[in-house]
Amino acid sequence: MGIQHKAGFVNIVGNPNVGKSTLMNDLVGERMSIITSKAQTTRHRIMGIVNTDDYQIVFSDTPGVLSPKYKLQESMLSQSEGALTDADVLVYVTDVVEDPQKNAAFLAKVAAEKIPVLLVINKIDLVKDQIQLEEIVDRWRGILPAAEIFPTSAKEHFNVSNLMTRIVELLPEHAPYFGKDALTDKPARFFVTEIIREKILLNYDKEIPYSTEVIVEKFDEKENAIHIMAVIYVERDSQKGILIGHGGKMLKRVGTEARKDIETFFGKSVFLEMFVKVEANWRNRENKLREFGYME
Repeated sequence: MGIQHKAGFVNIVGNPNVGKSTLMNDLVGERMSIITSKAQTTRHRIMGIVNTDDYQIVFSDTPGVLSPKYKLQESMLSQSEGALTDADVLVYVTDVVEDPQKNAAFLAKVAAEKIPVLLVINKIDLVKDQIQLEEIVDRWRGILPAAEIFPTSAKEHFNVSNLMTRIVELLPEHAPYFGKDALTDKPARFFVTEIIREKILLNYDKEIPYSTEVIVEKFDEKENAIHIMAVIYVERDSQKGILIGHGGKMLKRVGTEARKDIETFFGKSVFLEMFVKVEANWRNRENKLREFGYME
């Protein structure tokens, strides 16, 4: 009898800006079926799925652990905490500059976990010497004594393949959870919304990106082109004005930048139409949050 097929859920948790998304991109790499994540914009538990003949890994990239300011963020935090219970392997990502104290309550929950915990200390390209690195490792060993520690640099692709090997070793024997070639439709649209949101994040000041939601209303894919219609929801008329900009200039810029990235991702020419609509106070309205996929 040959080796049984392995499959499992690997959940990646940690604060914003520690490099979770870079790490996930690196782990999923060329073998990906789908991957959609951008630093600090990840609001959903987005999955990247790695399929080989022998195993299937379902990665979730959880929202950064934050204290709720809105109902939206409460739903995000409950997703982060849910991540601790429904995984086969937990990957906790930190980096060499983060202060572990700011996350003490969440770390206590991680320490109490029964499932294997892999602690990734990212950005080790920033430490000055081996002694400093050992001090950081020792401090984390005190906080999460049961965890296996992987010092990595996702940016430099250092030690990521060892981490991947260990994840595969820890997977339980199980049939695939998803079809090996399935899951393209929603994530394709999802990827588009993430790209547009990223461009909004890069082009506008703080308040605007967090007041917007992007919905892809039409995703019509032909052999060599894709026609996409996206609606950007904001909470107030004034935000709509800022988003569109004088003579529509700002929205045009966002559209051009997004279209280029979408074309690169799908390898096809893209016709992207974007509209801005006002949906008052959507962050605190549960029916809207449900429609946008933040709440069950």
